[in-house]
Amino acid sequence: MSTAFDHPVYNYKVVRQFAIMTVVWGIVGMSLGVLIAAQLAWPALNFDTPWLSFGRLRPLHTNAVIFAFGGSALFATSYYIVQRTCQTRLFSDTLASFTFWGWNLVIILAVITLPMGLTSTKEYAELEWPIDILIAIVWIAYCVNFIGTIVKRKEPHIYVANWFFAAFMIMIAVLHIGNNIAIPVTAFKSYSVYAGTVDAMVQWWWGHNAVGFFLTAGFLGIMYYFVPKQAERPVYSYRLSIVHFWALISLYVWAGSHHLHYSSLPDWAQTAGMVMSLVLLAPSWGGMINGMMTLSGAWHKLRTDPILRFLVVSLSFYGMSTFEGPMMAIKTVNALSHNTDWTIGHVHSGALGWVAMVSIGAMYHLIPILFGLKAGAMHSVKLINVHFWLATIGTVLYIAAMWVNGIMQGLMWRAVNADGTLTYSFVQSVEASIPGYMVRVVGGALFLTGMFIMAYNVYKTVNHSEKAVTAQA
Repeated sequence: MSTAFDHPVYNYKVVRQFAIMTVVWGIVGMSLGVLIAAQLAWPALNFDTPWLSFGRLRPLHTNAVIFAFGGSALFATSYYIVQRTCQTRLFSDTLASFTFWGWNLVIILAVITLPMGLTSTKEYAELEWPIDILIAIVWIAYCVNFIGTIVKRKEPHIYVANWFFAAFMIMIAVLHIGNNIAIPVTAFKSYSVYAGTVDAMVQWWWGHNAVGFFLTAGFLGIMYYFVPKQAERPVYSYRLSIVHFWALISLYVWAGSHHLHYSSLPDWAQTAGMVMSLVLLAPSWGGMINGMMTLSGAWHKLRTDPILRFLVVSLSFYGMSTFEGPMMAIKTVNALSHNTDWTIGHVHSGALGWVAMVSIGAMYHLIPILFGLKAGAMHSVKLINVHFWLATIGTVLYIAAMWVNGIMQGLMWRAVNADGTLTYSFVQSVEASIPGYMVRVVGGALFLTGMFIMAYNVYKTVNHSEKAVTAQA
């Protein structure tokens, strides 16, 4: 990147690097998602090749969209926000550079090892032990750099977004290290130190809090900065944001056992997870309402500002998915929804509707600034608008198809004849799901098309800003 864009006070180089890779990894991860969705509708797309099979590409898809796309968005925005709100440069430019190259090395290693079938088999923690160690080193460097920047701040107040970022970083470090303690057997094979039900509980302590901290607390940090910035309004209630923060981080860590209903986990632990999930609705909606009410007096901007539309619609999906999650944690509801496509619909209402859309909105606001332009001054506002509608329609098609499939599957699996035998075979439920899988492919393809449009828009914006700098020189 040209040094002409370097800020005299802040380190924008690492922010630019992560912002561009957010778009790149978004396309990679979502392309994999569309491919594996298509494989469920048309199994021949596995091409009878183990490296391209659903079982190997699915963990690569989840790692790419969560940790490569989502992670890059979090690195970019947290490094940007902490400098701006603390009015000081990053604690260490060297650590910043190390986190960029280290994190991308982790993703490349995932791209190599997961299609080869080298996996720990743990959900959202499939990477084997040498890569886990690298992740821990990079992540601790990230924590030190971020918290070190807060310590050396020139602004006495710590803005609420930094509270969310710091909590997400510290908790992910604890969770990642705790869940991935393993005994190595070979260079790429290890066994967890935990066994049986304990292993399952530790895994979902990690798995659900990867959602709760990586995909919620971190992105709430993005929301609390970019929604007020784009709306040009202060946060609706700063007091509510602090209550939201403490309630969220106090409750989220208890909810993971709702993934283990009707398992060998003790019943009291299942019930505790259900109760905490229900209580979690309050702080989740408190944050959503705080973000929405920030637009008080600025709702008219939604007519002309597609970046703000991305941010506000992401909050709508956040509210919806954080209502749906506690509902699905209720044991009687879970008896119908568990292991069905309803869970997939719920995950993607959060992943596409909340995480991806708030990230996209933040990137559209941020990238022009990083290349010497005004906030949101992308090459084409019309293309942002097209992207918004592709993303919104694609998300709705995706999650609606999975809701219908999931409820249908749950009802078919539990249907019995008068003599107690099953009414439907499992294969019949798979056959009945095919139309929903086809709709999901269409929804995913629309979302992916929007990402390609974003990449073109970003390329033209960067190219234009570089030409302008060259002309001035």
